[in-house]
Amino acid sequence: MDTNSQPSTRNQPDPPPPSPAWQPFDRAIRTIDAVSEVSGHIVSYLIIGLIATMVYEVVARYFFSSPTIWASDMTYMLYGSFFMLGAAYTLRHRGHIRTDFLYSNFPVRVQGIIDTIAYLLLFLPAITFFLWYGWQSFHSSWQLGERAITSPWAPVIYPFKAVLPITAVLLILQGISESLKSIHAVIYARWP
Repeated sequence: MDTNSQPSTRNQPDPPPPSPAWQPFDRAIRTIDAVSEVSGHIVSYLIIGLIATMVYEVVARYFFSSPTIWASDMTYMLYGSFFMLGAAYTLRHRGHIRTDFLYSNFPVRVQGIIDTIAYLLLFLPAITFFLWYGWQSFHSSWQLGERAITSPWAPVIYPFKAVLPITAVLLILQGISESLKSIHAVIYARWP
C-alpha cells in the first residue's frame, strides 16, 4: 500500500451540499476564480516577451557590440507587470507565503474564522487603499505624459503604472472569493 496516498473515503458519505441560499455565493466564487485563472494564464505570456528582450540584448551586446537603449526598461516593465498581474492567480492557488504551522492543525471552522477576519479586516482594506493609490499614480502619470528618466530611451511610464490599479482590482475580486470561501468554511465546516 502506498503510504503517501490519501485516506480512503470510499465508505464515507459525501458531505451534504450547501443550502440553496449558498448557491449564488458558490457561483460568484466560481466566476471570480475563473477570472483569476484566465488573467493568470494571459499574464504568463509576458515571460516570453521578457525572455525575448533579454536574449536580444545579450546577443546584440556581446555578439554585435551594439547594446540597445530600451532593453533595460522593457525588462523591468515586463517583469514588474508579470509579478504584479500574477498576484491574484497566485492568491487563488494559495501560492503566497503563509506561516501555517499552527493554522494547518486547526479545525476547518477555526481556519475559516481566521481567514474571514484576515480578508475582511486586513487584506481587502489594504488592497482598496492600494487601488486608490495606484489609480492616483496612474492617472497623474497619464495626465503628465510621464516618461522614465532612468535611460536615454525615456519610455512613457503610464502604461506600466496602469498595472497598479489593474492588479488591485484583480486582487480585490480574488479577495472577495477567498472571503466567501472562508465564510463557507465557517458555516459548513469544510472548504468549498
